[in-house]
Amino acid sequence: MADVPTLEMLTSNWELFREPVLVAGAAGAVLGYMGIYIVIRRMVFFAAALSQAAGCGVALAFFAQINLGLTGFLGSPRLWAVGTTALAAWILTVVKENRISREGFLALAYLLGGAGAMLLGTRISQEAHDIQAILFGTAVLVSAEDVHWVLGVGAVVMIWQLWWRRGLLFASLDVEGARIRGLPVQVLDAGLMLMLAVFVSVTTHALGALPVFAFSVLPALAAVTLCKNPTFAFVVATIVGILAGVGGYMLAFFGQFPVGASQATVAAAAVVAALLLRGTLATIARILPSVT
Repeated sequence: MADVPTLEMLTSNWELFREPVLVAGAAGAVLGYMGIYIVIRRMVFFAAALSQAAGCGVALAFFAQINLGLTGFLGSPRLWAVGTTALAAWILTVVKENRISREGFLALAYLLGGAGAMLLGTRISQEAHDIQAILFGTAVLVSAEDVHWVLGVGAVVMIWQLWWRRGLLFASLDVEGARIRGLPVQVLDAGLMLMLAVFVSVTTHALGALPVFAFSVLPALAAVTLCKNPTFAFVVATIVGILAGVGGYMLAFFGQFPVGASQATVAAAAVVAALLLRGTLATIARILPSVT
């Protein structure tokens, strides 16, 4: 019978768990912050499509390594993930609605990405890569290189977002007003899409598509549910993202669950808790005036 995971086992073997926990926390923080823009711009399925496109790119890289003999830079999973994600982001940004709505194109991109990764998985040997890790996440494949990429790209993304915070927020809440005031709306939109595509691709390679999609949407939903002030919403979403990444890993460790699914579950639980708290506070606010 396998030993039941304990806190002592976690602390005594911390060097094995440090890197996946660090990557999950950093990814949760950055994607949680960016998620505010995703939610207020109603881009939820856009984020889902990008995460699946990134997963498909990683699968394509391993397929190319095994079947086409690509090595080095040309066979890098990160390069392929960035390429497929950037291509999907560009197509979904410039596509014009005709007989198919934008939501239809998003669904098409999401399904093509997920199905493509699964189909390629049948042509990837188990020794080379486990396709389930691409889609659902795993702690085993997080390496020191993943840590450097996630932290480095995450730092660049956060610096850019904080630098352009007021313009990004204004352009997200009132596009026409931002244009009237002379803000470079198209440049801000393109920059946000680029940053999102690159960071999603890097984190999907490290964690998988499922937790990345969860981090990019659910912490922001919890924050927007609780906070009317945008500044507080950004802070709450960042904190919830960190808790989802780290707390989800701990849930997976002690409960012996899949890591990606555990992280998504913790993030979803935060949304449920935010809804319950908001409902409770609203009920109290209605009761108090009648009592007084």
